[in-house]
Amino acid sequence: MTTRTFAVQGMTCAHCQAAVTKALKGVPGVASVEVDLQGKQAKVGYEAEKVTVEHLSKAVEEAGYTLASA
Repeated sequence: MTTRTFAVQGMTCAHCQAAVTKALKGVPGVASVEVDLQGKQAKVGYEAEKVTVEHLSKAVEEAGYTLASA
């Protein structure tokens, strides 16, 4: 299990936080997600054999936000 923290750009409210959480949890191979609205970060636990950072980034972008290395 790999755990990484990413910066999330574009989050301004609880709805944004929920949308990013849902997007990340929807990626197959993601085991845990903690999105911090105040810190504008997402801590993601995932199986590195199944999930790449590109997968995570694409899911967040499709929800309308930007994922970057923290």
